[in-house]
Amino acid sequence: MDGTAWTSSGAASAQRPVATSAAPSGPQSATDTAPAAATSTASAAPTTLSTLPAPSPIPPNPSAPPGREKVLRYAFLVAESTFDPAQISDLYSRVITAHIFESLYNYDYLARPYKLKPNTAAEMPEVTDNYRTWTIRLRPGTYFSDDPAFKGQRRELTAQDYVYSLKRFFDPAVKSPLYSSFRQEGIKGLEALREESLKRKKPFNYDKPVEGVKALDRYTLQFNLESPRPRFLYNLAGGDTYGAVAREVVEHYGNSVGEHPVGTGPFRLDRWRRSSFIRLVRNPQFREVLYDVQPNADDAEGQALKGRFQGRRLPLVDAVEISIIEESQPRWLSFLKREFDLMYTLPEEYADIALPHGKLAPNLAKQGMHLHRVLASDRYLYYFNMEDPVVGGYTPEKVALRRAIALATDVEAEIAIARKHQAIPAQSVVSPMSWGYDPQYRSENGETDLARAKALLDVYGYIDRDGDGWRDLPDGRPLVLEVASTPDSRSKPYDELWKRDMDRLGIRLKIRLARWPENLKSARAGQLQIWQLGFNNSTPDAQLSLELLYGPASGGQNLGRFKLDRFDELYRQMLVLPDGPERLALLREAQRLTTAYMPQKYRTHRMVIDITQPWVLGYRRPFFNQMFWQYVDVDVEKQTRQ
Repeated sequence: MDGTAWTSSGAASAQRPVATSAAPSGPQSATDTAPAAATSTASAAPTTLSTLPAPSPIPPNPSAPPGREKVLRYAFLVAESTFDPAQISDLYSRVITAHIFESLYNYDYLARPYKLKPNTAAEMPEVTDNYRTWTIRLRPGTYFSDDPAFKGQRRELTAQDYVYSLKRFFDPAVKSPLYSSFRQEGIKGLEALREESLKRKKPFNYDKPVEGVKALDRYTLQFNLESPRPRFLYNLAGGDTYGAVAREVVEHYGNSVGEHPVGTGPFRLDRWRRSSFIRLVRNPQFREVLYDVQPNADDAEGQALKGRFQGRRLPLVDAVEISIIEESQPRWLSFLKREFDLMYTLPEEYADIALPHGKLAPNLAKQGMHLHRVLASDRYLYYFNMEDPVVGGYTPEKVALRRAIALATDVEAEIAIARKHQAIPAQSVVSPMSWGYDPQYRSENGETDLARAKALLDVYGYIDRDGDGWRDLPDGRPLVLEVASTPDSRSKPYDELWKRDMDRLGIRLKIRLARWPENLKSARAGQLQIWQLGFNNSTPDAQLSLELLYGPASGGQNLGRFKLDRFDELYRQMLVLPDGPERLALLREAQRLTTAYMPQKYRTHRMVIDITQPWVLGYRRPFFNQMFWQYVDVDVEKQTRQ
C-alpha cells in the first residue's frame, strides 16, 4: 500500500536519519534568518538552494493587501529528513513533499471520513479484469516548477513521469523504505527488473518496459497487477510518496536530489536551513485549481467553509514558513507570542493549560483563537525485536515474557499522566477511521493486570534466582530490558512511567538514549531490543497497519521483524478480497494472533489538538494525507491589528 509514517512515542514526530550537510540548493542567501522564536535545538550548518537561477516571478495574490504577503507560520518538533518522496517514511518530511509533488488522486479536504477525487488525473480510473488493470488518463496542462534540470524549457507532466517515479521504489540504489509496500501490490515486471539489477550488479534499467506500469500515450497511464487489488487506488492518492518526479531532475542532482524537490504542486521550496527553517512559496507554474470541496451535509463547519471559499483559486496563501523547535516549551511560548499562526499538535504537557475541562481556555478563547481536536487515525506502541535473544522468539516462554511486559504496562496511567487524558486505549493494531476499526472491540492488549503478569513470569521461570530483587532469565542470567528513547522533555514522562511499571514487575529496565534519526537507523538494522513509537495511517485501509507485522516487510515497515506464516497468509488473502464480511473475519484473526504472540504492545490512539490564531481561516487537519496549506487563508489585516 501507499507509504506510512512512523512517529515518536510522545507527540507526533519524524523519523529517518537527517542527512549530512547539503550542497547549496536555492536562490536565496544562506544568511537569511528565521524568526527568533524559530531557533532549533539542533545545530546544523546553514544550507540553501543557491545553485538555481532566479525563479519565475510569483504572480500577485489578488486576495492579499497591496505589498503584503500572506504567510502561514508554524513549527515542526523534529527536523526534516529528505525531500525525495522515494526515500521518505517520516511524517514531517511528508508534509513538505505532499505540497510540492502531486499524486493522481487526492482526498477531498472537507469530506469525512474521506472521499477520493481526481487530481492530476482527468477522471476516476477505469478498472477492469477484477481489479487487476487500472487505466488512468492524465489532465493535460500540468507543469513542473522551473528548474535548471529542464534547461530553460517548460516541462509538462506526462504519464511517463508516473512510470519513472514508481520504478524508483524498486531501484536497489534508492533504498526506498517503501519498497516492500509497493512490492506487495504485485505490479507485473517490477520485481523482476529489480532482481535483474541485483543479480547482475548493474544499475537499475529504467528504460526497460514492464507490463505492470506503462504509458499508453502521453497522457494515459496503465497498471497491470498479478492479482486483484481492490484498494490499489489508495496508492495513487499520496503525493507525499507517490508524487510525480521528473527523471531529468533526479539525474541532474544525483545523490542530492532529496535537497532539490521539483514538483507540479501548489508550492515550491524557496529557502531552507537544514534542521532549522523551511520556507515554501506559491509555485508560479501551478495550474488553475479552485477550492472545490464536498463536506458532509450535517457538517456545519465544513459547509460554512465551503460557502466562504468555494471557487477561489488555490493556494490561498503566498508562502508557508516552518521552523524546527524540538522542545515543547519554546514552541508553545512562540505560539502564545503570536510568532506562529498555527499550534500544530499541542504538546500534551500543556493540555491542562490550553484545554481545562476539555474546552479552550478562556484566556485563549478571549483572544479569538480556535480549537481543533480530533481522534487521530494512529496508534502508539512499543515493538519487540523478534530476533533479539532476550525478548524475541516464538517459544512459550518468550511469548509469556512479552505478554507479561504488556500486561504490566499501565496504559491508563500513561493517558492520565503523560497524555493529560488526550488519548484512548488501543486494543489492537487497527486504528480509528480505518476500515475494520470497531470501538467496541476488546482484547488482552487493552488490559493492565500486574498480578497476572507476575504469575506468567513465575510459571515460565523468570524468577529472582540470586536474591538481588530482580527477575532473571530461566537459565539464570540477568533479565535486562533495553528500551530505545530520545533525550528530550516529551519522551521523559513515558520513560519514567514504563520504568515504574517494570520495577513493579521486578524487571530491570535500561533506557538507551539517542536522537530519533539514530534510533531509526538502528531499528532498520535490527539493533534495538524495544522501541516506543507511533504510526500514522496514510490511507483508510487496515492493511497498512498489518504491514507493520508482515514478514516480507522485515527491516522496512516491519521494524520488529515479526515473522509468522499464518499471519502472512492472512495478510496476502486480505490483499485480494474486496471489503466485506470475509475480509473482516481474516482481519479479526490477524488481530487475535498479534495479541497472542504480542510482537507489539498497542498503547493508545491520540486525541490530536491544534490551535489557530484568530486570523487563520479554513484550517482542518486531514486524516489520511498531509495536505492543508493551500486551503488555509490568512487575514492579514486582522493579523496586523492583533
